[in-house]
Amino acid sequence: MSQSSLFDLAPERRVWKVSELNERMGDLIEGAFPDVWIEGEVSNYRPAQSGHLYFTLKDARSQIRCVCFRDQARLLKFRPEDGLHVTVRGSLGVYEPRGEYQVYVRLMEPVGAGALQLAFEQLKKQLQEEGLFDAARKKALPVLPRCIGVVTSPTGAAIRDILRVLKRRFANVQVQIYPVKVQGEGAAAEVVAALGHFNRAKFADVVIVARGGGSLEDLWAFNEEIVARAIAASEVPVITGIGHETDFTIADFVADLRAPTPSAAAEIVVQSRQEFERHIAACARDLVKEMRYFLSERRHHVRDLQTHRGFRQLELLVRRRHQQLDELSSSLGVILRLRIATAHQRMTRAGAQILSFDLRARASLLRRRIEQQAESLRAAVDRTLIAKRHPFEKLKLQLDERSPLNLLERGYSIAYDASGKVLRSTDQVAVGDGISVRLAKGLLDAAVRKKRET
Repeated sequence: MSQSSLFDLAPERRVWKVSELNERMGDLIEGAFPDVWIEGEVSNYRPAQSGHLYFTLKDARSQIRCVCFRDQARLLKFRPEDGLHVTVRGSLGVYEPRGEYQVYVRLMEPVGAGALQLAFEQLKKQLQEEGLFDAARKKALPVLPRCIGVVTSPTGAAIRDILRVLKRRFANVQVQIYPVKVQGEGAAAEVVAALGHFNRAKFADVVIVARGGGSLEDLWAFNEEIVARAIAASEVPVITGIGHETDFTIADFVADLRAPTPSAAAEIVVQSRQEFERHIAACARDLVKEMRYFLSERRHHVRDLQTHRGFRQLELLVRRRHQQLDELSSSLGVILRLRIATAHQRMTRAGAQILSFDLRARASLLRRRIEQQAESLRAAVDRTLIAKRHPFEKLKLQLDERSPLNLLERGYSIAYDASGKVLRSTDQVAVGDGISVRLAKGLLDAAVRKKRET
């Protein structure tokens, strides 16, 4: 070892590539912070078409980038938005292309209000702005429902309450039950399927969507957006009876009518029929009263007519009408005979005029006129043909005199090359070329053996 190397105290220099350094930093950060909880305010929130969520988490002095991939984002109960104070759980890592470290979010919870309550308020605000809560779009309940559809759990207390009320108030009403889960995973999809079934089948006049009471988590299936939109799109009127009187769900706001409990929903459905029956009974009583009054009035009127002097002179009035009828019949006979005589005279005059009119003479005169006009037309046509024939014959004679075919009769001929062009010079063909020679009668095929200039 040389003395220079012994006294070289400078450290060995290592040159990193940018990608190598970012990769190394990523390993260090990911190893040091595999699971962290961070609290802050959401800003620059940007959902991507891929389903990933990008945002910045900040406090009063600093900020950090965050990303929540699609698989984790689908598990969120609420929608992140700018200004929302949240706590996130995830791991730290480095996004190597930009050399930035960021949080890969696995879980997110709002600070203060729970995630479900926040999701409830967000969806409620969204659907209200879209007009799904407007009273104008809600449908009226049928007056006399022939069939009632019920969407609920087949084993819960809600269905027992509904059937008990319907049996007590309207025992012969037809009820169709579509069993569904009313809580847990897949419950919302089953409720949507049930509403779709009743709308396609078209046999239920009204549908009750019901379940018993429970916590916000228990009732969450009826706060799902797909359930709210299915109720809003239903052509069949929908009544909700979900939970207790103090429980409100998104489905209640969208439904055509909200009942405080399942049994109250059943009472509302059959209440319209009872009111109708009461209305019919009241109308029947009013009708009986009106008929009694009407008959009493008619009875008094008949008694008044019986005592009227017109009825005492009824026979006299009938005799007078008979006399007037006889007079009218006599006048009618005279008028008819007069009109018949007048018509007979007109017919006689018309017959005489017809007899005096000689149709044969008229026809003979017209025939002679037609024959004269035909003869004049033939003479004019003959004169025109004679006048046109002389110029035609003159032109034909001139054409014959100038026709090249007449020259062929005198011993001349016309030569053509292989393409049919008339030969006017020996330059148009070469020795050995085939030619055609037209005579006055016939055509000769020949070949050029020699060319001579004249």
